[in-house]
Amino acid sequence: MTVMETRTEASGTAVRASGPAAPPSPDGQDHYTISEVAAHTGLSAYTLRWYERIGLMPHIDRSHTGQRRYRNRDLNWLAFVGKLRLTGMPVADMVRYAELVREGEHTFPERQELLEQTRRDVRARITELQDTLAVLDYKIDNYACARMASERP
Repeated sequence: MTVMETRTEASGTAVRASGPAAPPSPDGQDHYTISEVAAHTGLSAYTLRWYERIGLMPHIDRSHTGQRRYRNRDLNWLAFVGKLRLTGMPVADMVRYAELVREGEHTFPERQELLEQTRRDVRARITELQDTLAVLDYKIDNYACARMASERP
């Protein structure tokens, strides 16, 4: 299920985002264990800990026993990071973007440029894929015509 919602980035900045709706916590609270987040996102617990270690994730709250407690804002951030991964954005650029978010609103121009460059890269890849698709369609049509011609008496 996809929702459009206003959310808060790690810097406290409200943004509109489209992403998967956060699953309700079993006890109705806004906190999730690492295993719940892993099940929801498809990311491994190792990957979630790595994201935190390299600075891709904001600080994750901990319970009194030290267990990570993810919140809905963290799930929203992970959904956004997943979209960035799909664009082919290098991890270093994603980490830089996360750092900029944490630095605050004065980094809007640099964040915008990072996303605009990624959009240019995605559009170029789409064009390449459309060209590749056209070649495949051409070859498939050739085989279909050749097959139909060979089946005629």
